[in-house]
Amino acid sequence: QVQLVESGGGLVQAGGSLSLSCAVSGSIFIINVMGWYRQAPGNQRELVAHITRGGSTNYADSVKGRFTISRDNAKNTVYLQMNSLKPDDTAVYYCHASIPIRSVEYDYWGQGTQVTVSS
Repeated sequence: QVQLVESGGGLVQAGGSLSLSCAVSGSIFIINVMGWYRQAPGNQRELVAHITRGGSTNYADSVKGRFTISRDNAKNTVYLQMNSLKPDDTAVYYCHASIPIRSVEYDYWGQGTQVTVSS
């Protein structure tokens, strides 16, 4: 069974920094895309950033230049460094992993971690 366990998050003042990490465990051989999504109250879940196994990254326009996604393939872990945080970044952040099993791609999600940015 695949599990995604997130850590990090919390409360920070505007302009501050936080880091998130997400470790994937279970019977897996390879993880394709890993990423972070977020959902604020009343809003749909949206992509923050994702990174391929080879290290190619993609960011939402709203976080470009402020957030950095990275991964450690040996540890099956993805990270999100968030700098210059704004109150609009307040949301529950979810880790995502795309894992192929017997030629079928499956999506797995973490339980979510709260990030609150005060003004």
